[in-house]
Amino acid sequence: MDGFETAPPKRPRLDYPFGRTEPEIGKSVQIAERIEWVAMPLNFSLKFINNWLIDDGDGWTIVDTGIAYNETREAWRNLLAERVTPDKPLKRVIVTHMHPDHVGTAGWLCHKYGAELWMTRLEYTTCRMLVADTGREAPEVGVDFYRRAGWSNAQLETYKERFGNFGRGVTRIPESFFRLSDGDTFEMGGKSWEVITGSGHSPEHACLYCAELNIVISGDQLLPRISSNVSVHPTEPKADPLDDWIQSCEKLKRRLPEDVLVLPAHNEPFRGAHHRLQHLIDGHFVTLERLKDKLARGPMKVTDTFTTMFARAIGDDVIHMATGEALAHLNYLIHRGDVRVSQDEHGADLYNLA
Repeated sequence: MDGFETAPPKRPRLDYPFGRTEPEIGKSVQIAERIEWVAMPLNFSLKFINNWLIDDGDGWTIVDTGIAYNETREAWRNLLAERVTPDKPLKRVIVTHMHPDHVGTAGWLCHKYGAELWMTRLEYTTCRMLVADTGREAPEVGVDFYRRAGWSNAQLETYKERFGNFGRGVTRIPESFFRLSDGDTFEMGGKSWEVITGSGHSPEHACLYCAELNIVISGDQLLPRISSNVSVHPTEPKADPLDDWIQSCEKLKRRLPEDVLVLPAHNEPFRGAHHRLQHLIDGHFVTLERLKDKLARGPMKVTDTFTTMFARAIGDDVIHMATGEALAHLNYLIHRGDVRVSQDEHGADLYNLA
């Protein structure tokens, strides 16, 4: 799930060593020794997600898997048909985080090929929790959360109808997993890799860094041309995920070299990590200042902030993401004493400068 570039400072110049052309869906491109780039389809504004196939010598590892479309499973079948053998099995599937375009086909791959699932604990348990919502009615706290944000009755009805859709994009997750934690090291493709976790976009996102190859598999934690969605959700309405996100960007700046080759989940591999990370941080602070300037003119509901927050029209198809991201910025300001919240006569939240 990806967010909106909110008119940040001028973009830094990045280096794309493999060009900026869309890869062929379901085909592989050699990126480095024993590492292949595999694109899988997405049926929304982003047309593909990047997955990574690693030759482990005695087996194979896949990092991220694509959403659970029939065409995704067919592409994996075709790609692995000549690679996976009894003497060289698919050993493990590593998932950077629990969003369906990353974890969606992981369960199918693990069950079909007898592979282990590797994830961080919070990503695994959150995924299992969201899958369990499939078929349930929308909880009243969720309806109230979006009503207070300023949603119309029609938008609330759509939320009720779509609640629990997460599980429809995810195949059955294995009942056990191998836990990844920040600072862990493990061997993959004959090299040592380190786990660097981040949060804000998801609870405990895992990036994988190989110092010897000077490569990081960044998932959604670092993308070259789009910013990852940072949202507040009904399950934790007073959360401060934007602070988590900014701290995670700073953490990556400390632990990655500037010239590292970034293998992102979306767009193309690139170099220029530190410049891009600072650009993402600066963009959020620009948005926060614009938001404060707007609030100085009078109280606003969450939905009233959209024209200030985003450099694009917000339709009903992305209103949940826009609401979550607007709340992330508002909560950030509340936690720092810059903004306070009250309610209007209809029960909607109104945000004012403190």
